[in-house]
Amino acid sequence: MRITRVLSTALLALGLAAGPAAADSSPSPGASDDGKAPTRAGTSFRTATEIDQGQRATASGSTGDYLYWSFPADAGQRPTVAATVKLPASHGTQTWQIDVYDGLRRRQSCQYGAATRTAAQGTSSVELACVLRTVRAWSEPWADDPLPGTYYVRLTVVDLAAGDLGQPVSAEVRADSKHIGGAAAVDGSLAEPLVPGIAVKSGAEKDGDGAKSAVLSSIEPDGGWSSGWWSDRWVWTGIGGVLAALAGIGGYALTRGSGRPSRVPPNA
Repeated sequence: MRITRVLSTALLALGLAAGPAAADSSPSPGASDDGKAPTRAGTSFRTATEIDQGQRATASGSTGDYLYWSFPADAGQRPTVAATVKLPASHGTQTWQIDVYDGLRRRQSCQYGAATRTAAQGTSSVELACVLRTVRAWSEPWADDPLPGTYYVRLTVVDLAAGDLGQPVSAEVRADSKHIGGAAAVDGSLAEPLVPGIAVKSGAEKDGDGAKSAVLSSIEPDGGWSSGWWSDRWVWTGIGGVLAALAGIGGYALTRGSGRPSRVPPNA
């Protein structure tokens, strides 16, 4: 209960911070109404371009720009973010980095993958990857565990020569997830996923307004957000219970024998 109250307070703060822009229902930069992949990236957390998992997004920019995308990740998923930066024909040594932040804008460490890479002079492209830890349905307030909600991807160059600043580059970003299942299941769940504006929406629904436009992020996993209580761990627990019952019945049948011993007189 304590974690629910703490995270609900954080969600409310995040939602209220986004309140002034809640009335703005315009799509994120580069978002496409016909479902095609976005071709532009945002320049901040608030303007991050929304993408679905498995969707390849492209963007053009300049060295020194911050490029932002966002995608949803649910409990039990292990997200993987991959990015490819195509560099100009003539450039010096450059170091590019990809960072991933959760719905509370906490930077999440990569479990493995090359999140920072250096492109030598004349290299045509550089590839980056970050495999996050498995998203948990619940966590302690002091922990930095990934939680269900919106995840932000930031791509930028962190080291380059002054003469290369402002040169045109193009980037491709893709987010995928592997479902881990009951191995990562925990007891408990968040009251709401960590999605920008969710507190504003929840308050509007309680007041009967139903202001759907109050949610700044409209992306969610396929099939919607999970409740957090169900996992295949319940299936294996049930199977284990059935096997234990069968083992008990079998053991009783073996130790009981065939009935009355033959050496005992019938009238005894």
